[in-house]
Amino acid sequence: MEKQKAVLIVDDEEDILGLVEFHVKQQGYKTLTAGSGETALKLARNEKPDLIILDLMLPGIDGLDVCKYLKTEPATAQIPIIMLTARGEETDIVKGLELGADDYVTKPFSPKILMARLNSVIRRKNSVSERTQLTRYREITIDPGKRKVTINNQSTELTFTEFEILHFLCTHPGWVFTRNDIVDNVHGDNYPVTDRSIDVQIVGLRKKLGTAGKYIETVRGVGYRMQEL
Repeated sequence: MEKQKAVLIVDDEEDILGLVEFHVKQQGYKTLTAGSGETALKLARNEKPDLIILDLMLPGIDGLDVCKYLKTEPATAQIPIIMLTARGEETDIVKGLELGADDYVTKPFSPKILMARLNSVIRRKNSVSERTQLTRYREITIDPGKRKVTINNQSTELTFTEFEILHFLCTHPGWVFTRNDIVDNVHGDNYPVTDRSIDVQIVGLRKKLGTAGKYIETVRGVGYRMQEL
């Protein structure tokens, strides 16, 4: 019997916490809840949930710091994070994506949209384990089964979304993809996301790849491609 997936919900507003928990349970997931950044870090480290819904405006350790800590620790770096942000706080959204968050939903939000995002990320995460074939592109080696990327045999820590983007581009060298093409591959069809969020993910990916980041080329007015072999 498959183990029930667990979702950690982090928000200091009890009514929002309760609302999100209700809808997450309706989707069949086990829930863990936290009202502070400190509690969220403790639960994430101890329980290793399958996904975290994280409010950025938290007392004490705020959501951005929680995201940063979790994404820099190997044991929690691969846990997908969906941020809850105040409407219009674009700087926080970009900062969260740069730190490794996988997606965001702005408040006030539609529970239906939030659950669609959650299910999409979980499905994508589950499907990853089905792909085990190694992909090699120049000095980059991608192991989907182990979620491991090495460059010249040196391991590189990537977030869930960064890993998916890199794997997608490396398996299609020379092909040009629009931002929507990339989103559809990583998250599924009809997944609403801004061009800016994809650009931020690409910038972060290039930085983590070091000198190999130059292989991800920007095709002006179209999108991105992995340099042709």
